[in-house]
Amino acid sequence: MGRAYKVEGGWRLKGRVKVSGAKNAALPLMASSLLVEKPVVLENIPRVRDVKTFSLLLEGMGVKYEWISPSTLKLDASTLKEVKAPHELVRAMRAGILVLGPLVGRMGEAQVSFPGGCAIGARPVDQHLKGLELLGAEIKVERGYIYAKAKKLKGTRIYLDVPTVTGTENLLMASVFAEGETVIENAALEPEVVDLVKALKEMGAEIEGEGTPTIRVRGVKELRPITHRVIPDRIEGGTFLIASALTKGNVLVEDIEVGHLEALISKLEEAGVILHKENQGLRVSSYSRPKAVDVRTAPYPGFPTDLQPQFMVLMSLAQGLSVITETIFENRFLHVNELNRLGAKIKVQGQNAIIEGVPHLTGAPVMSTDLRASAALVLAGLVAEGETLVGGIDHLERGYDDFKGKLRELGARIEEVEIDENH
Repeated sequence: MGRAYKVEGGWRLKGRVKVSGAKNAALPLMASSLLVEKPVVLENIPRVRDVKTFSLLLEGMGVKYEWISPSTLKLDASTLKEVKAPHELVRAMRAGILVLGPLVGRMGEAQVSFPGGCAIGARPVDQHLKGLELLGAEIKVERGYIYAKAKKLKGTRIYLDVPTVTGTENLLMASVFAEGETVIENAALEPEVVDLVKALKEMGAEIEGEGTPTIRVRGVKELRPITHRVIPDRIEGGTFLIASALTKGNVLVEDIEVGHLEALISKLEEAGVILHKENQGLRVSSYSRPKAVDVRTAPYPGFPTDLQPQFMVLMSLAQGLSVITETIFENRFLHVNELNRLGAKIKVQGQNAIIEGVPHLTGAPVMSTDLRASAALVLAGLVAEGETLVGGIDHLERGYDDFKGKLRELGARIEEVEIDENH
């Protein structure tokens, strides 16, 4: 038996919803606690499965963790003793690789399993390993594990072939204790990277250039404990903006960092969605069928690949023809067949999804294969006539904090049911 969400379509979303802390900022911040020999407190942590898995991963290395409020996590790595990140935990989420940099930085060695996570593409870690070697670590890859060792890391210049987010984060954390200056070129610009740097600087690291392609790190001897608040989750925020637009709703999305979502906001406005800034957030309303607009995913500040499946649902109901080009992950169109089962007209040609807008979708059973596709299928269920059964919701819970509860607060008809996945 498996779990699914049963969604009854046709209800407009109304009201207000609060965006949780960013999963993709929380995980590197949790990893950064390995660099400090005293307790670190992180506020605004989302209660999602990846955070739970990461807590267990740190606990296995000797880190003590404690929830001191529903969204505040205290991590104490003073008792860190183990430098191995085991396969079963790293396999469950790619972010497990983020312990590699801080372990080598503080302990001089690490053994980390090759990562797992979603089925959306290869996402290799070669840039992480290349950077660590340049810093002076010896790297061996054997039996599915990465072994890294270094007596003392030394500052150097690292050019990343692609602006990898986790690669940038790992190398930042590895280099805070490296002797001299490290320069990371073609670094990722994502807000989650900037949030990590902000925390490292609060701890006493000497870093400049975050949010630009060139980040400089001057090595320090030690870091001090901090209390740090995680930035809002721009992908969750964007998902709710799209959900409101889709259902012709009227929703105030609170605790959203508008500056982090400019690419999505401009595309929503182009599609005819009405957006207003209000005190603590952004109000989204929509009264007519969206206009078809083309989208091309790109690293930040471009259109996020993590919002591409959700935006595709909106375009499947748009007036006219739109093209979505996916440039980041090679398998990120796995949701297309499922959307077509609901009556969408989408054709995939290489990196492009060509979408002919239809007036309405019709409910059917669908199965999700990855985190963002599962959110997209729930969104499709909100507007499909009749009932949609979305299977594979374990993926969804890896990255959305109480998605079902928040949608219900806005008036969605959605409940969890058991299904037989063998049929």
